[in-house]
Amino acid sequence: MYPDLAGKTVVITGAATGIGQAIALRFGQEKANVVINYHSNHDGVEETIAKIKEAGGQAIDVQGDMSNEEDAQRIVQTAHDTFGSMDIMINNAGMENEVPSHELSLDDWNKVINVNLTGAFLGSREALRYMLKHQIKGNIINMSSVHEIIPWPHFVHYTASKGGVKMMTQTLAMEYAPHGIRVNGIAPGAINTPINAEKFEDPEKKEAVTKLIPMGYIGEPEEIAAVAVWLASSEASYVTGITLFADGGMTKYPSFQGGNG
Repeated sequence: MYPDLAGKTVVITGAATGIGQAIALRFGQEKANVVINYHSNHDGVEETIAKIKEAGGQAIDVQGDMSNEEDAQRIVQTAHDTFGSMDIMINNAGMENEVPSHELSLDDWNKVINVNLTGAFLGSREALRYMLKHQIKGNIINMSSVHEIIPWPHFVHYTASKGGVKMMTQTLAMEYAPHGIRVNGIAPGAINTPINAEKFEDPEKKEAVTKLIPMGYIGEPEEIAAVAVWLASSEASYVTGITLFADGGMTKYPSFQGGNG
C-alpha cells in the first residue's frame, strides 16, 4: 500500500510480541528492512523474521534494553551496519503493573518510567542524532496510550510515563520539524495482546472493558500496525506532533453514549 516504505530501514523496540510484532510484520509486507529489538523474550522472533522475508522484506533481531544508553546506541548502529541506513524509529517497548499508588515502591515507579519514558527518549535521541548526521528526513513514532489523557487508578507510574511521552513527542516534533524529521505518537486503547490475555480470558472482565469502547470490540495489533505504516509513509508527510488515538472511541466519554448524562 505504501511503495515509499520499500527499502526503508525501521527499528521497532519491544517487537517480539503483541503490537510491536504486528508492526514488524506489516513493515515487512511493505518490503522494508526491519530491525526487531527485544529485551529478554525471544519467543516468536524467528517466526516473525521468516514471515517478513517471505513477504519480501528483510529483518534481523537485536537484543537490548532501550532504557540503557549503550544498548540504545548499539541498536541504531546495528541497523546502520546491517542495512546502511536508519529511516524510521518506533519506540514501542513498554510495561505496566497494577499497584495502589500509596503502596507503589520507588523501584516499581522507576522501572516503568525507565522503560516507557526514558527508553522512548533514548530511542528518539539516538534516532535524531543519526538522522541529523546523515541528513535523513526520517520518522520517529512513540507508542503512547489512551492513558496519556485518561486517568487510571492503580497505574499512576504508567499514566505518568505516557503523559510524559505525549509532551516529549510534541516537543521533539516542534524542535526538529525544520530538519524535515517528523515525530508522532500512537495511542492504542484496549488491544488483544499477550499483556492483556489473562484479563480478556475472564468473560466478566472482557465485557467490562468492551463496554468502555463505543465501537463495541477490543482491537487487534494489526489495526495499530496499520496506523504505524501510514504515519511513517509519505501519505502522512504533513503530519507531525500529533497523537493518533486508535481506541475504538474509548477516549470519547462512552458513558454518555445513547444520550446518557
